[in-house]
Amino acid sequence: MNTTTTPISLREHVVPVEAGAHVVGAHWLKATLALALADGRVLRWSDGVLDSIEAHAGGILSACGDGERLVTGGDDGSVVSTAATGEPTEIARDPKRRWIDAVTLSPSGSIAWNTGKTVHARDDKGKVRSLDVGTTPQGLVFAPKGYRLAIGQMNGVSLWYPNTEAKPDFLEWKGAHLDVMWSPDGRFVVSSMPENALHGWKLGDKPTHMRMTGYPAKPRSLSWSHDGLWLASSGADAAIVWPFQGEGPQGKAPRECGARHAKVTRVAFHPKALVLAVGYDDGCILMIRLTDASELLVRPALRGSGITAFAWDNGGKRLAFGTEDGAAGVLTLPAA
Repeated sequence: MNTTTTPISLREHVVPVEAGAHVVGAHWLKATLALALADGRVLRWSDGVLDSIEAHAGGILSACGDGERLVTGGDDGSVVSTAATGEPTEIARDPKRRWIDAVTLSPSGSIAWNTGKTVHARDDKGKVRSLDVGTTPQGLVFAPKGYRLAIGQMNGVSLWYPNTEAKPDFLEWKGAHLDVMWSPDGRFVVSSMPENALHGWKLGDKPTHMRMTGYPAKPRSLSWSHDGLWLASSGADAAIVWPFQGEGPQGKAPRECGARHAKVTRVAFHPKALVLAVGYDDGCILMIRLTDASELLVRPALRGSGITAFAWDNGGKRLAFGTEDGAAGVLTLPAA
């Protein structure tokens, strides 16, 4: 951050939301904000009205959303779907009550989750297929088109078609692969690693490797720009934004946005513009425009209130956030 000037503030446009527990995930269900909380509740907020429901008999470990429903995985071994209205619906339950710490949704409505060393995929007709992957699967993400699932695991990423008997393709790279992201155009797969690095593959007949290193911490939050040309990441005292034009970032330097004396914990690109929301472990939130690096202050630093969740609504008019100490809020962007 420029230390000689103070960013213009958007603080007066933020409405606070008292979540009351660590916010695991935030997702918009049309005009309703759904917050998945570590104490097992789902909090629904709409124009200032709060509705809290008990979704899990234990803590929520993972959450995803598709604009219609919030899907959560818990330490009670259940996968639960919650709509903007109505009661939560259990989709699956592990008989051994193993943790569900990875869930994902596809654009067509398919769901995938993990239990132990197995991945389960449920298509939009309700048919479930399972795949044993040998090691505990970490990140799960569906391809932007088609019924194909990327699975982060030890020593690589599997690409699995759950509706076929074909053996999954395996993108090999030594080490643990945690979070996984598929680029919006489907050309790249990128994973985060405990070695404070990202690893990527450009897909094709012979996938090519891309190493993105130099982070002082694990880059656990990733976000693609709407045009798929930039990948933002946490794990440093600035948002690290890699260029994915052409053949990808290999041999290219990343951009560093919003440098401060605090670690970036969450990043989220605007759904329609080259604007990046950046959250830090001291609770600060900046909004940064990539075209000129201009910064807007959304939330000042607050001790013990690290940012844990971001969610833009579909039109890019509102940004929701959540923190580790149970605070949350909704920024409504002022009209231009």
